[in-house]
Amino acid sequence: MTSHRLFTWLTRIYLALFFVYLFLPLIFMVAAAFNDSRFPTMLPWEGFTTKWFFGFDAQERAVGLFQDARMGRAILNSVIIGLGVIALAVPLGLSGALLLSNLQSRAKGFLYGVMVSPILTPGVILGISTLVFWTEYFHVSGGLFLTVIAQSTFIAAYCMLLFLARLERFDQTQQEAALDLGASHFMVVRRILLPYMRPAILSACLIAFLQSFENYNTTLFVVGIQDTMTINIATRVRLGLTPAVNAIGVILIAMTVCGAVAYEILRRREQPERI
Repeated sequence: MTSHRLFTWLTRIYLALFFVYLFLPLIFMVAAAFNDSRFPTMLPWEGFTTKWFFGFDAQERAVGLFQDARMGRAILNSVIIGLGVIALAVPLGLSGALLLSNLQSRAKGFLYGVMVSPILTPGVILGISTLVFWTEYFHVSGGLFLTVIAQSTFIAAYCMLLFLARLERFDQTQQEAALDLGASHFMVVRRILLPYMRPAILSACLIAFLQSFENYNTTLFVVGIQDTMTINIATRVRLGLTPAVNAIGVILIAMTVCGAVAYEILRRREQPERI
């Protein structure tokens, strides 16, 4: 056996182990969501069921996910917060990226470090500091609004990094030529910059929503008496899990896979047009 062949087999074995490590827990979780057991486990298998999605137990008590009003409100709150974070973090990130990409000063490195620092700050610190600041000076108690503010402090930095990577390949002479031909700055932004940044903006919206939807550390300190999906699940972990929590994971995995497939289909359809 040659060294090249040995390296090829070792690479294949490594990739196989990697994907098993990555996907095996998800497979177990999906199977547990359809197991007719009151515990969230795949073994022992007690029969196929869908009651953990929309069903009742032997005592006719609602145990399905879609009958859980509290979880429904928690998911709705998470969606509302995620949309609010998109509306705030994406424009902030784009503004910061435009500032850094056009700034010609020694302070550029310092500003970059300041704008990226929220990513390196623990979420607990961001949550507590946001709550103390807004409660002390603006008398705003915890809730959905404050959660959007707290999450946007670090999610905007992720968006900014994404926009900076896109702007690195932007030809500045396009803006200069448009301005020389009499276009206003607003028209340059609307006709040249925003169309070029559209893929990055869409990606930033998706990343911002997902970062917000799964956030726990920061949200815990600023959400107040409201409930989000992650906090609701964490509460259930302390009180005892049911397979209905696995049903949430199955739905999220299905949505992610469907979104990825739809994106790939649209990308392949648009590819011949660009050629």
